Amino acid sequence: MKGIDRRRFITSLSMLTAGGVIASPQYLRTRPNRKLKIALVGTGIRGCSFWGKRLVDQYSNELEFVGLSDINPGRLAMAKEYIGARCKTYLDCATMLEETQPELLIVTTKDSTHDEYIIMGLERGIDVLTEKPLTTDEHKCQAILDAEKNSKGNIIVGFNYRWSPYMTRIKELLHQNAIGKITSVDFHWYLNTYHGASYFRRWHGEKASGGTLWVHKATHHFDLLNWWLDSDPEEVFAYGALEHYGHNGSLRGENCRTCTHKKECKFYFDITKSDHLMRLYVDHEHHDGYIRDNCLFRAQIDIYDKMSAQIKYANDVIVNYSLTTYSPYEGWKIAFNGMDGRIEAWLDIPYFENINLSQEDLHSAEMSQDDQVDLVRKPLILHRNWNQYEPITVEYDRKGHGGGDRRLQDKIFINPDQPDPLRHAAGVREGALSILIGVAARRSIENGIPIRIEDLTDLKPQEKRI
Repeated sequence: MKGIDRRRFITSLSMLTAGGVIASPQYLRTRPNRKLKIALVGTGIRGCSFWGKRLVDQYSNELEFVGLSDINPGRLAMAKEYIGARCKTYLDCATMLEETQPELLIVTTKDSTHDEYIIMGLERGIDVLTEKPLTTDEHKCQAILDAEKNSKGNIIVGFNYRWSPYMTRIKELLHQNAIGKITSVDFHWYLNTYHGASYFRRWHGEKASGGTLWVHKATHHFDLLNWWLDSDPEEVFAYGALEHYGHNGSLRGENCRTCTHKKECKFYFDITKSDHLMRLYVDHEHHDGYIRDNCLFRAQIDIYDKMSAQIKYANDVIVNYSLTTYSPYEGWKIAFNGMDGRIEAWLDIPYFENINLSQEDLHSAEMSQDDQVDLVRKPLILHRNWNQYEPITVEYDRKGHGGGDRRLQDKIFINPDQPDPLRHAAGVREGALSILIGVAARRSIENGIPIRIEDLTDLKPQEKRI
C-alpha cells in the first residue's frame, strides 16, 4: 500500500460525526509519498509504551516522530531514550508544533489537560489522536467540539477495546439481530485490589485531574455500550461513594517507599522493584512533584470507589451498570436482553474459567505490548427464546487489551483503506458521548436527580447512529 493511501485514514477515521460526512485531510492535497510526521505530548507510561516505543518498533516504515513534549524534563529525556525516537524534545508543546509542523499530534497527557493540547493541535490545522478519555467535563468537551468544527484537522480517539475479537463478536451478533430488538443490558465491571487500587495511588484519585473513574475508566465501558447498541445515551441516574480508599484507611503514610506500615499494609506497592518506573517517575519527581507510589489513603482522594448507574438510550434500551474498584479479581460480565433471546458474555471471572494466574500476572498480560502472541479461547452464550443455548467460542490474543491494541494501530497506520462495516473507528462524537455518560453520572450523584445528555453540550442524542 502506497504511503499516501496509508494516511488517508488518519482523518477519515474520525469524521463519522452527526452528519456522517467524511472529509479529506488537508495535508494529502499536496504532500509527496513519504512517512507520516508525528509528534507526541505526554511521556508518561502510556505515551512511552503504546503510542511511543510500540510505534517505533512496529510502524517505522509508515511514520516518524518529529517531536516529543512533556512538562517534566527528566521524564522527557528518559522517554526519548526508551522510545528510541530520533527527534527533538520540547518542554513547551506549542513551540514543538510550530517548529516541527507534524501531520498528527498524539495526546497522552493527564486527562484534565487533554482539551488544552487537542485544541492546540486543531487550531493549527493538525489531526489529533488522543488517548481516552476525550476530556473530563462538559465544558471542556464543548470547547473541543467547537474547535474541531472550526479546524481543518480532525480527532481520533484511541478506543482499543472495540477492536478486540471478543468485543467484535458481540457486536456482530447484535448487528445480525441475533436476539431481536434489545430492551435492556446488565453490565458489571470489577477492578481488583491490584489494578483498581493503582488508580487511587496515582493522579487519577483526584477529581480535578481525572474526572473520577466515571470518566477515566468507565469511558471505555460506555463507549462499548454506545457502539454495541448503535444508539446514543439520553439520560443517566447514578449513585456513588468513597467507602474503601482515601480517608477510610486506618494505615497512612507519605508514600509507599517511606511508609512505616510496609509490613502490615496489604496494599504496599514496592516501586523500587521496577527499574522502568523508577527511571521514568521516581528519578524525576523533583521536577513536577508527581509521586507515582502515593498512599491509597491520603486525604486528597475525592473520587468514588463504588459506582452504579442506570442509563436510558434514545432507542429505549435501559442499561444497569456498575463499577467496583476493590474486587478480589479483575473481570467483567454483560447480558443483553432482547425480544427474541439473550446474549451473555464475560471475561476473567475466575469461577467461570478456572483461572490460575495471579491477578497481577493477568493485568500484566493484558497490558503487554511485546510481539509474542498468547492465544486464548473464551466462550459467550447465545440463547434464543424456545431454543437451547448456544456456546460461541472466540479466539483472541490475551495481550494488548485482548488483541485490540494491535488491530487499532494496524488500521490507522497500515490498513487505512480496509472496510470498516462494524464502524470500529471512533472520532470526536464517540469520544464525547462516552465521557458525557460519566459526567452525567457524576452530576447525578452530586444533585440527586437524573441528568439529560442533551443538557451538557450541543450534541443531540440519536436513536440510531448515522
